[in-house]
Amino acid sequence: MFNSVLVMGVRKMAEEQKPKQEKQEDTEEKEGFSYIVRIASADLDGKKPIGYALNKVKGVSYSLANAVCKLAGVEMSKRVGYLEDEEVKKLNEIVSNLSKFNVPSWMLNRRKDPETGEDKHLLTGDLQFAKENDIKMLKKMKCYRGSRHMTGLPSRGQRTKSNFRRTKSKGKGGLGVQKKKVGKK
Repeated sequence: MFNSVLVMGVRKMAEEQKPKQEKQEDTEEKEGFSYIVRIASADLDGKKPIGYALNKVKGVSYSLANAVCKLAGVEMSKRVGYLEDEEVKKLNEIVSNLSKFNVPSWMLNRRKDPETGEDKHLLTGDLQFAKENDIKMLKKMKCYRGSRHMTGLPSRGQRTKSNFRRTKSKGKGGLGVQKKKVGKK
């Protein structure tokens, strides 16, 4: 015990004798640093590495962000704030037109589009719009998945005995025993 206290004391004295070096962060205002960078209609934080920051774009996963960085020739660990204008333009072009850059079709999020039959990759608002239209089409067809969406139940085969039991009927409690209301006779 005495030895560990002695060692801790020696370490503390050694730290006090060293000149204090202030830690310089990457986010200090340096030439060419920007705190917010706009790629594919999403504001990316300049402090984060580009590999993780691209995940903020709706429709871009980590693996797709990795592929985009490799296609653009940008290091994934490079901070977004230090990207040059040419790199930002290249990333933006690749993210918005993935099919032109020979990205494998299994990485795209809209394969064999029902209207056109081609492979696409949708981002942000277009992705949400397409999803809503697909659900409306399923409801209109009155297929099984569409009927499950209409009733607010799971459409992928899950069991519903214990889960998905939020209140489905208005005015009535969802579960359990309820007291009978005392009424006038």
